[in-house]
Amino acid sequence: MLLKYHINRFLHLIVAYKSLITKRKFERRWRTTCYNRARGMFQTTIAKESVAEGVGLHTGVYGHVRLMPAPAETGIVFRRVDLDNFPIEAQGHNVARVSYATSLMKQGVLLSTTEHLLAAIYSCGIDNIYIDIDSIEVPILDGSAEPFMQMLEHSGVRKLRRKRRYLKILKPLEVIEGDRRIGIYPADEFRVRCYVDFPHPLVGQQEVEMLVGPETFRYLLACARTFCFQRDIEPLKAMGLIRGGSLENAIVLTDDGVMNGPLRFPDEFGRHKALDLIGDLALAGLPLLARVEAHKAGHALHTQLVSRLLADPSLWTITTGEAARPERDPYLTALSPAPATD
Repeated sequence: MLLKYHINRFLHLIVAYKSLITKRKFERRWRTTCYNRARGMFQTTIAKESVAEGVGLHTGVYGHVRLMPAPAETGIVFRRVDLDNFPIEAQGHNVARVSYATSLMKQGVLLSTTEHLLAAIYSCGIDNIYIDIDSIEVPILDGSAEPFMQMLEHSGVRKLRRKRRYLKILKPLEVIEGDRRIGIYPADEFRVRCYVDFPHPLVGQQEVEMLVGPETFRYLLACARTFCFQRDIEPLKAMGLIRGGSLENAIVLTDDGVMNGPLRFPDEFGRHKALDLIGDLALAGLPLLARVEAHKAGHALHTQLVSRLLADPSLWTITTGEAARPERDPYLTALSPAPATD
């Protein structure tokens, strides 16, 4: 009994010690994957290729995706290998349609559902990369950016001998449609704030605010999956969408619960919307030095913001140099569901 008393008394210290060990293991592993070195003054690419395959969420078409190293000043470029390596740059002027996913089009060649992969690449500070794909849509995989993060971890990061360029915001820009809005504001770092409000007992008001970087994205957003409401499934199918959707690649919400739980986070819905936001902002074409706030926004407003921003050079300048780094430990950053104070 005395031994049991002392074990219970110090149990919380044992748990804290184990957490500290786990944290140090993560830190050591992170250094080996070179992510900490990715945020610097020089451009980067991946060190080696990595591959994945799966079905497209909306088209239902099975495809393969391969991440390939690219030289400096390439940017993020998709290549349709089924169409003689036709290149589609991940830039705002190539946005095609954004109803339920962000699609790119160049000279009539379409590529759908790019946002999850772009969010992972952009958050990890990869400036130059070829994304070879043999179908019309990026595979949805498990509905999150986690599989793409695993691909990037496998590939590693290679520094290039060219200064990194940043898109630094000089003046605010806002896009407003009814009660939905999004704005971008001057800052010396890349920070996002995303607010969502869905009339559902598991969602409601959720708000995520974070400094975007490899560590924060990896542990706070990457695992958050896309979601839909059960009542919307048949109407979406009638529109020719979600042909590849399943309980393995999307959260399905019933009227009062979730069909395929458990959730990975209590606020997984708000986190996924923040993930989508970052993926759409990648279409700016360069790393942002800005603060972005999205209120009940979606792909349409995200991409409108990028298009209007790029169309007005008085709002931004291109600069070189090292971006501001987070001052606090990213492992201690917490995102907990709470009513938004908007």
